[in-house]
Amino acid sequence: MHESIGHTWHLKFILIWHFSQCHAQFTVQSVCNPKDLFRMASTLNAYQQPVGSPLPGWSPRPRPARDTIEGRYCRLEPLDAARHAAQLHAAYAKDSGGRNWTYMTVGPFADEASYRAHCEQAAASTDPLHFTVIDQRTDKAVGTLALMRIDPANGVVEVGHVTFSPLLQRTPISTEAQYLLMKYVFADLGYRRYEWKCDSLNGPSRQAAARLGFTFEGIFRQAIVYKGRNRDTAWFSIVDSEWPTIKTGFERWLAAANFDAQGVQRVSLTQLRAAGPVAALA
Repeated sequence: MHESIGHTWHLKFILIWHFSQCHAQFTVQSVCNPKDLFRMASTLNAYQQPVGSPLPGWSPRPRPARDTIEGRYCRLEPLDAARHAAQLHAAYAKDSGGRNWTYMTVGPFADEASYRAHCEQAAASTDPLHFTVIDQRTDKAVGTLALMRIDPANGVVEVGHVTFSPLLQRTPISTEAQYLLMKYVFADLGYRRYEWKCDSLNGPSRQAAARLGFTFEGIFRQAIVYKGRNRDTAWFSIVDSEWPTIKTGFERWLAAANFDAQGVQRVSLTQLRAAGPVAALA
């Protein structure tokens, strides 16, 4: 039964992957067509060349800080090995087979000491800037994620190193953690672009990006070598003009009214984001 389901999912993912490759090639070819460039341009310069829209008043944005960000289900704290390493190692140990580390550049870790050494190094970094996800109910660390490739001059940042333990996977915590960091970047820091990148073969990560509202932009072939193998990287993004709609979707999904007595969602995040300004909850 499980082999049949897994085989079906694998075939489905392969079809989606091939479509995405063709879509990426089509997009690049279309953009390279000079006629398409003129149709896309909103502004022409004195030479009648298409140029990007002006950004009056733009200035470099602040760098992300080691702030604590509060939410209903979780809070994000700056990663601190002394406070978080033991709890994080225990949470990650729930994945006894280590499959959650397949697409990470590090791990799995043999013991708490080796994880603590990694945690200390990560906590000292300013780019990536790592945050710990704290379950508000238990006050325990259950995962980490980071802001990286921080580019204040252009208002661009990537969310990465998303390492969620089984304790928060497929829970409101995992969605709220992503929302809180996204909100911090767009609403508090005023960035223009928020990126998500992953191994193009990492189906769950690509599905998560789409569910969270990211737009697929294409495949960067042979972009990285990690763990002795090639990685083609799938690129996704959200831009500031999309943030209000995405924010509304998150807020509706995270509302208490969207969950029944067993904690099961009533309406999906994708549906609530697509509902527009009219409330979609019963």
